[in-house]
Amino acid sequence: MTQPKILRLILGDQLNERHSWFQKKHDNVTYVLMEIRQETDYVKHHVQKVASFFAAMRAFYLRLIEMGHRVIYIYLDDPSNAQNFEYNLKQLIRKEKYTHFEYLLPDEVRLDDELNTITGKLRIPHQVQDTEHFLTRRQDIKEFFTDKKQYLMESFYRFMRKKHNVLMDGNKPVGGKWNFDQSNRRRYDTSVPTPKPITFSNNVADIIKMIDKAKVKTFGDIRPKQLIWPVKRSQAIAALNDFLTSRLPHFGTYQDAMTRQSWSVFHSRLSFVLNTKILHPMEVIQAAVDSWDENREVISIQQIEGFIRQILGWREYMRGMYWALMPEFADMNFFNHTEPLPRYYWDGRTKMTCMETVIGQSLKYAYAHHIQRLMITGNFALLAGVQPDEVDAWYLGIYIDAIQWVEITNTRGMSQYANGGIIATKPYVSSANYINSMSDYCQDCHYDYRARYGQRACPFNSFYWDFLARHRQKLEKNPRVAMMYRTWDRKDDGEKEKILKQAKTYKKILNDL
Repeated sequence: MTQPKILRLILGDQLNERHSWFQKKHDNVTYVLMEIRQETDYVKHHVQKVASFFAAMRAFYLRLIEMGHRVIYIYLDDPSNAQNFEYNLKQLIRKEKYTHFEYLLPDEVRLDDELNTITGKLRIPHQVQDTEHFLTRRQDIKEFFTDKKQYLMESFYRFMRKKHNVLMDGNKPVGGKWNFDQSNRRRYDTSVPTPKPITFSNNVADIIKMIDKAKVKTFGDIRPKQLIWPVKRSQAIAALNDFLTSRLPHFGTYQDAMTRQSWSVFHSRLSFVLNTKILHPMEVIQAAVDSWDENREVISIQQIEGFIRQILGWREYMRGMYWALMPEFADMNFFNHTEPLPRYYWDGRTKMTCMETVIGQSLKYAYAHHIQRLMITGNFALLAGVQPDEVDAWYLGIYIDAIQWVEITNTRGMSQYANGGIIATKPYVSSANYINSMSDYCQDCHYDYRARYGQRACPFNSFYWDFLARHRQKLEKNPRVAMMYRTWDRKDDGEKEKILKQAKTYKKILNDL
C-alpha cells in the first residue's frame, strides 16, 4: 500500500521541538514554515518582534533538519511566496503532489478560522492536532466557570495547583497560604542590586535588510543589528537558568516594582520563548520549584509562589478566557471610549517621566513588565478615554511576546476594563500617588505628582478623578471602587470644579502633555 504524502504546517509560535510530531522521522512527511506579509502586516509591529519571530523560525527550521526531518522554509523575499497561507499551501500541494495536509491548533481565532476555511478548499484529507503546550484545553475555563457571573482567577489557580500538585503539601498549599500577593508589592529600595539582564547576540542584519527592502512597516529600535532575545532552545534554557540563580530569589518581593535603574528588574523575560513554545510551561514551573527546593534558605515561598502564579495561574487563565469570550470580546467597549491613542505612544516624547520611561524602554527593547503595562501605559490610556481597538493594536505591535490570545485578554480585559468586569473585578486605574509609591519615576518629573490642578499638576491626578466622575453610574456600586466615590464626595464643590477643569484643559492638549 502506497504511503500518503503528508504536508505539515508549522506556525511561527509553534516552535516546540519536543512535540510528538518530531520524535520520529517519516520519509513521507514534509514540514513547512512561512515568512509571510499576512503575518507582518495585520498590525504595525516592533522591528524586534518581526526579527525575533523570523530568527526563531529559521533556527527551528535548522534544528528540524538537524533532527533528520524534511523541511521547506519559505522566506519573505522568495519570488514564489504568495504572502499568505492559502496560496502558498495550494502551490506546494499542487507542485509536490501531497495527498494529506496536517496542522497544529492555532492559538488565535483569526488563524483558527482561516485554517478551517483553507482545509475546505485544499480538496485533500486533513488532520488537526493539539500543540501539546498548554496545561488546559481551550474549553476548560468556560466549563470550569459554568453558571458563574465572574471568572475569578484565584479559584482557577487553586484548582490548577491541586491538579498538577505544584507547591502542595497534601491538600494544603505549601506555606499555609495560596497566594502571597500582599508580599509582592514592594517598591524597589536598592537594598538588593538589580542583576544585569542576560542577553544574546543574534545577528539579524539579513532579516532587517530583507524586511526593509520589502517595505514592511515597523517601529522601534534595534541597534546594532544584534537581537538580544533568546530565539532557540539552548538560549531559552540559558535564560531560564539565569533567572533561577540571579532573579528568582527576589522576584516575588519586587515583581510590581518599577525603577529607572533597571529595565528588567528581577523579571524572567521568558514570555517570548514560552509564547513561541520553545519552552514548555511545565518545564519552567518544574525548574523553578526544583530551584526553590534546593535553595529554600535563599528563595522564600513568596518568591516562588509569585512566579508560579504568573505561569500556572495567570497565563493559563488568560488563554482560557480568550477562547471563552472570543470573538465578541474583541468588540467590547464598556465605557464607550473613543479618543485616539496619543502620539507619544509611538515615539516616547512626553514630559511625563513615567510614560517617557516605559514607552522609551518598550521602543528600545520591545519589552515592559506587567505593572509597567498595566499601571502606566494602560492606566493612562483608560483614564484618557482611548478607544480600546487602538490600545489593542499598540500592545499587540510593540511587545515581543504579544500574541492575540495573551495580549487582548490583558489589554481589553484587565488594562482597559472593556468587558465591564468579567476578568477584572475593578478598573485598574490610579492617580500619581500609586506610581510614586511603586517607582522612582516621579522624582525630577516636569509634573508634580502631588498636585491635582495647576500649571504643572500631574495629568494622572485630574484624569483619575475625571474618569471616576464620568463613569459614576457604571462604577459606584462596585464595592472595590465605592470608597473612592466617598472620597470624591467629601471634596467641596470648588475643589471638584478645579480638578475637572484641569482634566478638561489637559484633554485639549493630550498630544502635548
